Amino acid sequence: MIGYTTLGTNDLPRAAAFYDELFAVLGIKRMMDFGRGYAWGTGMDKPGFAVMKPYDEQPATAGNGTMVALALDSEEKVQALHAKALALGAQDEGAPGPRGGGFYAAYFRDLDGNKLNAFCVKAA
Repeated sequence: MIGYTTLGTNDLPRAAAFYDELFAVLGIKRMMDFGRGYAWGTGMDKPGFAVMKPYDEQPATAGNGTMVALALDSEEKVQALHAKALALGAQDEGAPGPRGGGFYAAYFRDLDGNKLNAFCVKAA
């Protein structure tokens, strides 16, 4: 159902460097440059992720209650992505671990304060 997500940034070069390195852990590369932002993904027909300066030219803010969840296929990838995010300066919002019902997740905030979750679901 999700086509892509977009998060705002007040420092596009810093955000782009953060996500270039973060998504490199998953083998995902930047696929679009649209002037005021960038997008990453595995193909134009797959869900994507973008960061950009807000269209209204007002400061970007992290939404209270807003979170982007990144679906991964293993606990090891969840752990690796979380560790890389923290190494790049992200704030820990919940260490990798089981959350019940086969749901394994880790939480962090990027350099602009946006909350992200990396998760996988293990078959019962």
